[in-house]
Amino acid sequence: MCHLSKPLYRLEASGHEDCRQEAGMSVEQFDAIVVGVGGHGSSAVYHLAKRGQKVLGIEQFEIAHDRGSSHGESRIIRLAYHENPDYVPLLVRAYELWQKLQDECGQELLCVTGSVEAASRNIDGKDKSVFRDALLAAQMHGLQHEVLSPAEANARFPGYHLPPDYEVLYQPQGGLLLVPALQACATVQRNVIGWFGITEPGHFNKQRFPVYILQDGHAHFYGFPNYEHPGMKIGKFYHLQQKVLDPSRLDRNITAEDEEELRVAVQDFFPTANGPLLKAAACMFTNTQDTRFVIDFHPAQPQVVLCSACSGHGFKFCSVIGEILADLAMTSTTQHKIEAHRINPDRPGHHEFLQCAKRHTEEQVKNHHAPASHL
Repeated sequence: MCHLSKPLYRLEASGHEDCRQEAGMSVEQFDAIVVGVGGHGSSAVYHLAKRGQKVLGIEQFEIAHDRGSSHGESRIIRLAYHENPDYVPLLVRAYELWQKLQDECGQELLCVTGSVEAASRNIDGKDKSVFRDALLAAQMHGLQHEVLSPAEANARFPGYHLPPDYEVLYQPQGGLLLVPALQACATVQRNVIGWFGITEPGHFNKQRFPVYILQDGHAHFYGFPNYEHPGMKIGKFYHLQQKVLDPSRLDRNITAEDEEELRVAVQDFFPTANGPLLKAAACMFTNTQDTRFVIDFHPAQPQVVLCSACSGHGFKFCSVIGEILADLAMTSTTQHKIEAHRINPDRPGHHEFLQCAKRHTEEQVKNHHAPASHL
């Protein structure tokens, strides 16, 4: 018997009914059990329940907590995906499902502001450029987009101050997701986001300030309009490159170095938002070595579906990842293309994971057949 030092929390759903309570010791049967009820786990519970399955979601903290990677006020969502064009079909479906969920719950979840991806045209052709790679994704998938000069972008969006040597892609369907309304392969990093005071509020509202991804050399910054909290919200992918060995002990104290790491981009690209730091928060990025997701069956326990849709760009996919997990749990297959996200020994870190899973299975078999000891 397992003795818990603190309660587990459960989210039980069947059809359209759900309830939340502390997990007891009663024995029940479920069609599916989802361990971890963050963004992707709760989406899996939702999709399974919508298909008539009796589902149990298990969470070690309160449901809708701030000790993982799914909390906070908002996330960027965009279609012209510079990370890789093969994410676009998943994003198209994710948009459809976010809109459907928004209609069902009667709350704004998807706020369309447009999105900007910009980088210096002087980046070596051999290096990745968020502008060139986003443009390629838009062209490959026939997405609506505009290529703007820095002067055109600065005039249309006066909160921006992009340098003359930058290339700019504008995609009108980009926007932000409002999180509070939803409430070995990988490493964990500390990340910080900040809200900076603005001197021209009209330049930073959601009608005039698109969400953005900006590449400055090897640094990538992302940000949002003045919306859910006062100030312009900005973050930097991978921030100070601080690994988190124990996620339960994440350092949430904000330092002068944290602020300076963000302020340097505010000063250069958004000078009328270079006011005092109004608010800051530390969070976690759970990163796979190749920044791809992990969506597959456990190699030694085929009744278990594993999912780590992460690396700092996974939340926007919650709506469709939940659908995929429900597909795999119920039918062992999905119509969505997830080959690049399956467990594969050729992916960084996966060979070690497969070896670990094999050893663990062998130990379980050995222990199962070992003679019982008598005390």
